Amino acid sequence: MQYIVFILTVIAVVIIAKLFSWPLKKILKLLLNIALGLLLILIVNTFGANLGLHIPFNIVTAVISGILGIPGVVALIILNYIF
Repeated sequence: MQYIVFILTVIAVVIIAKLFSWPLKKILKLLLNIALGLLLILIVNTFGANLGLHIPFNIVTAVISGILGIPGVVALIILNYIF
């Protein structure tokens, strides 16, 4: 009987750990994308200065680059040329 309780406890702990680790993975991925987007925007601002290209880094550009990643930075560059 003790083994059954132990096995059920281990299974319950694994299931609960999986449930709580899922949102953390999403948050860490979003933070990684924001950091990658910031790096790409800094690279674009450094090398794009000769072309008159400047993308300010604020909360809107951080969210766009964080959610969309590299395509988001490309979209910001295109929007910068349009407007």
